[in-house]
Amino acid sequence: MAQLILFYDGTCPLCVNEMLQLQQADTLGCIQLEDISSPDFVARFPQIDPVEANLLLHAMTPDNRILLGLDATCAAWGLTGKQPWLRLLRLPLIKPVADLGYRLFARYRYQISWVLTGQRRGECGSAACQLRRGK
Repeated sequence: MAQLILFYDGTCPLCVNEMLQLQQADTLGCIQLEDISSPDFVARFPQIDPVEANLLLHAMTPDNRILLGLDATCAAWGLTGKQPWLRLLRLPLIKPVADLGYRLFARYRYQISWVLTGQRRGECGSAACQLRRGK
């Protein structure tokens, strides 16, 4: 059983790239990745509003606790043992600034994705297709 379910936007090339990296780092299989754009998402996860999850990354722990934004990101990467520097973003003086930065990034991630990857929302490049197929 997964220690964390991470709900990501499978239409966002940057998001998919991050999930691919996370999936590769998760050698113990601690993280279950779920695409909020999957047709059966609402039926399988009625407790997660896909509109809200599209605005801000969501994760769920085995005890059904919901983690949002950087808390979700830090929890996921923490389970892999990779990217330990992310813990710094949860320090009391850094957390509010980091959370604001994350919210701005989340709001403009499609535009940022296009600039960084040359892919627009919904373009299913090979990485996105592989992730959806669980490869």
